[in-house]
Amino acid sequence: QAQLVESGGGFVQVGGSLKLSCTASGIAFSDHAGGWYRQTPGKVREPVAAIYSVGTTSYAGSVRGRFTISRNDAKDTVYLQMNSLKSEDTATYYCNAYDGTNNYWGQGTQVTVSS
Repeated sequence: QAQLVESGGGFVQVGGSLKLSCTASGIAFSDHAGGWYRQTPGKVREPVAAIYSVGTTSYAGSVRGRFTISRNDAKDTVYLQMNSLKSEDTATYYCNAYDGTNNYWGQGTQVTVSS
């Protein structure tokens, strides 16, 4: 059974950095596009960053230049390095893996950026 487990969330001050990790079991990340989404209460879950099997990446405009997504297929892990964090980055961050048919989600990790 496929499972994604996120880690690395927490509290950080404005301008600080955090690195999120998402490790898969039951599937191989190398066969999937990996992505990070985020959601705040009352709002729709929104895409943050994605990385494809060939290494191509894409970012939401609000995080481009501050966040970096990467992957280590040998460890079945996708990362999200978040720098220059802003208060509006506060959200629950979810990991996603998609193979064109199946869509898998992690349980979410909370990121809180305080001023």
